[in-house]
Amino acid sequence: MTESPEGLTHRLAPDLEKVEAGLREATSYAEAAIAGPAGHLAEAGGKRLRPMLTLLTSHLGSGVNESVRAAAVSVELTHLATLYHDDVMDSALVRRGAPAAQALWGNNVAILTGDLLFAKASQIVAGLGPEAVLMHAETFERLCLGQLHETIGPAEGVDAIQHYLDVLADKTGSLIATSARYGAMFGGAPEHLVGVMEAFGEKVGLAFQLADDVIDLTSDGDVTGKTPGTDLREGVDTMPVLLLRKHEREGTLDEEGREILALLASDLEGDSELAAAVGRLRTHAVVDETRVMARQWADDAIAELRGLPEGEVRTVLEEFALQLVDRLA
Repeated sequence: MTESPEGLTHRLAPDLEKVEAGLREATSYAEAAIAGPAGHLAEAGGKRLRPMLTLLTSHLGSGVNESVRAAAVSVELTHLATLYHDDVMDSALVRRGAPAAQALWGNNVAILTGDLLFAKASQIVAGLGPEAVLMHAETFERLCLGQLHETIGPAEGVDAIQHYLDVLADKTGSLIATSARYGAMFGGAPEHLVGVMEAFGEKVGLAFQLADDVIDLTSDGDVTGKTPGTDLREGVDTMPVLLLRKHEREGTLDEEGREILALLASDLEGDSELAAAVGRLRTHAVVDETRVMARQWADDAIAELRGLPEGEVRTVLEEFALQLVDRLA
């Protein structure tokens, strides 16, 4: 008799606790001046979806072991490192309901702390063998390329929406794909299932980030732990804004959409101006369009699971993909 999805999720709880312990150990330093920033975001909590995915996909093989747990710690450390850098680039004041590291210690400390966590992740991966080291390096490269491409913007003649999806694939999809691949690989799953998990992770990563674009506009900052509309203030066009611009180019944009674009072109430094822009954008049809796109990517990710045997792991992975787009934060 197969185990229920709820039973499998419950069975992962002790291993998630061990991952948390591993994160605390990796971000602990005797020197207080280093310990504060290094442990700041790990202590703030988070969804831990990347290590959860690593633990889960290991059950396509023999299940969780020390290598799987180490890989789970490494992917979350890598993710945390990117958050330190992102908050500096976005001038973010809040992360996970707590002050952003750069707001507490300044940009230089935040950047160097992110580098420190990348180094810790690399040390852990080095103990997992050369294939893992190569995967980690390739993922790190994609993370950097995604941020560079977002910063530089699309080249002349390149579709802005496709450029944005490519950025999301690198900035978010790559690490989630690696998380899924690590679990299957170190859990001893058959090689073809390792490839299935990588493809699933890439697509579910895009679904997750597109859902985040909606959440950034529609959810309360007290729920998300982030200031709504941060990307708007920094002039970064997320999918709803890109869809507004697409409709404008095609001559299908309504008057409300044109007024929103004019508002976005104005100064959004003040909190009231930003709140006004977010309030008007969140009720426009492009938000629902983005929500539909997120669900389509989740459905595409689920379609990749046809290569998996029927059972609790496949069922939980399907639920995992859907929950990423149906969440409130």
